[in-house]
Amino acid sequence: MTNFVKKSEIKNEWYLIDGNNAVVGRLATIIAKILRGKHKTTFTPHMDNGDFVVVKNIENIKFTGKKFKNKKYYRHTGHPGGIKEITPEKLSSKKPGEILKLAVKRMLPKGSLSKKQLSKLKIYSGDKHPHEAQNLKTLELNKLNSKNIVAS
Repeated sequence: MTNFVKKSEIKNEWYLIDGNNAVVGRLATIIAKILRGKHKTTFTPHMDNGDFVVVKNIENIKFTGKKFKNKKYYRHTGHPGGIKEITPEKLSSKKPGEILKLAVKRMLPKGSLSKKQLSKLKIYSGDKHPHEAQNLKTLELNKLNSKNIVAS
């Protein structure tokens, strides 16, 4: 018999990740897994069982290859001929955290649950953030194993 976790049994943790010299896609997969709660033994697909993630030093994030100049993000205004495109180079100068947020958003399942989970992602430029009171657990990306996302 499968035991599903109840809302009252959910305990959220807070994790701090330093985005300094991190590759966007690899960082986004780790964040998406934590936001969904897949790193927990009590993972329930239809509930928001994930944890909060604070990412700092987002201005030093990088891409592999020539993606920083050649990759394009598309959006549509809703009007005929209203397709807009922007490269990560231009987007990072306007909104540095938007690149990572888009990558994580596209890795989460679509729907209202995804919006709830994405709201648990906090992205900051520089070392300072207002979440010191939450007793953040630090995750070091270079020491993580792909199978065991959250080190105990």
